[in-house]
Amino acid sequence: MKKFLIVTGVLIGLVLLGLGGYAYYLYDTAKDAVNDMHEKVETDKPKPVITGKKKDLKPISILLLGVDEREGDRGRSDTMIVVAIDPKSERMLMFNIPRDTRTEIIGKGYEDKINHAYAFGGTQMAMDTAEHFLDTSLDYYVKVNMESFRDIVNAVGGVEVDNPKAFDYQGYSFPAGKQELNGTEALAYSRMRYEDTKGDLGRNDRQRQIITSIINKGANVSSITKFDNILDILGENVKTNMTFDEMKKIQKNYKGARHQINYTEFKSTGKMIENTWYGIVDESEQLRVQNLLKEHLNK
Repeated sequence: MKKFLIVTGVLIGLVLLGLGGYAYYLYDTAKDAVNDMHEKVETDKPKPVITGKKKDLKPISILLLGVDEREGDRGRSDTMIVVAIDPKSERMLMFNIPRDTRTEIIGKGYEDKINHAYAFGGTQMAMDTAEHFLDTSLDYYVKVNMESFRDIVNAVGGVEVDNPKAFDYQGYSFPAGKQELNGTEALAYSRMRYEDTKGDLGRNDRQRQIITSIINKGANVSSITKFDNILDILGENVKTNMTFDEMKKIQKNYKGARHQINYTEFKSTGKMIENTWYGIVDESEQLRVQNLLKEHLNK
């Protein structure tokens, strides 16, 4: 049977939390790649209704884990981004959980940096810990090996960012203002934080710029420049508890939310505890973001 060259907004977009606006026929190779990506996590929560009439659709939540994995080393979750999508109001909430945030690590019984949860117990412990910190269950996760990040950016033909302040990092110069970045440049742009006066908050802003650009590029089939190897990139570097069927339904029924993305950010203060630097989120700030998330999920 003839194979059609397909990389959908589902596969590109959902990798980086995009809900791209174009849908094409999916052929067997694509389905096999998604099956390779599938990895379950244990949960007692039923899956939300993601198909049917619009009035019956339920909001969904997704945790993006950007991990820095190397051979023989699970690594840590360098990036934790939460997205809540409401299909009825067609809006999306996106925010980072700062990697140094001090919280209880579920399954360990003590407090540590939230990004250590992945190092201790993989995706399951990272999900459980994020859910506890947010006081809200999360429906899906997408785990991306950050080393593949540049390949995904290149596959959509690069990204556009609007840099608020000029800086140099890893041999690259990023002037202030709008600019196009290739994959290697985007990876460097997203990783700088120590030279940023905003620290993690500045890096979070840059990561969201890149994600938003990928969402918009992913909505335009003409932007995809590497149909021949994108499935290999995804299959080798992405894991998710979404099934192939769920991806198709989410792309179809939730894609409108990409036009209205709301952002927030945890405010925290740095504190040295037993010779380790932590980000401390006070209870009122934690409750603020929890309530905002629940509002978007209609809980």
